[in-house]
Amino acid sequence: MSKSADLNKEPEEVASMFDGVAKRYDFMNDLLSLGQTKAWRRKATAIIAPKAGMKILDIAAGTGSSSRPLADAGAAVIPADFSQGMLDAGKKRHPDLPFTLADALNLPFTSDEFDVTTISFGLRNTNDVHKALQEALRVTKPGGRLVVVEFSHPTNKLFRTIYMKYLMNLLPKLARKLSSNPDAYIYLAQSIQAWPTQEQLAEKIKSAGWETVAWQNFTFGIVAVHIAFKAA
Repeated sequence: MSKSADLNKEPEEVASMFDGVAKRYDFMNDLLSLGQTKAWRRKATAIIAPKAGMKILDIAAGTGSSSRPLADAGAAVIPADFSQGMLDAGKKRHPDLPFTLADALNLPFTSDEFDVTTISFGLRNTNDVHKALQEALRVTKPGGRLVVVEFSHPTNKLFRTIYMKYLMNLLPKLARKLSSNPDAYIYLAQSIQAWPTQEQLAEKIKSAGWETVAWQNFTFGIVAVHIAFKAA
């Protein structure tokens, strides 16, 4: 790839890009995160604390990797994504889950419907973060929670420098060798680098109308989980 990935893609372009990597997406994520993806998902599931009787919307659910443990714990979970390719791959792996085609900026659900609305590694792929957070607020019940799992910024300066060099140099090289659509992973790497810090994202969540915003860092801040509440 001779030029930088375009970070101002339209939703249709991003959806098409993910359609192209859907079949190997989970494998590539595990490889490119140095095997940490499953551990991060386990921690995020523990924070959500799913149980029977709980209704959860999992936005940007992709192939259902984040939805599966929520359903296994007894929660009624709807995996939603705007990539039909991702949904098709997810239906093959988890035919019992109600995969739903949905745009995070215009969710096809009623207001005050979900106990928890969560989005893992997908918020930064929306072209209007504020609107996505407002839509998540709309469909969440009063007193309900938002749980955002997203790549973030390592808190240690030395580690941050090493990580960013890996992300921007080694990751694209690996993607070119191992993926049929390396541009998708180069786009992901550059979108991570351009993403707000933990503090900045917390402010964005507050400005969208959520309350009591807090976050927890995973793996020195490579990933952060932001938790917020809708006013009761």
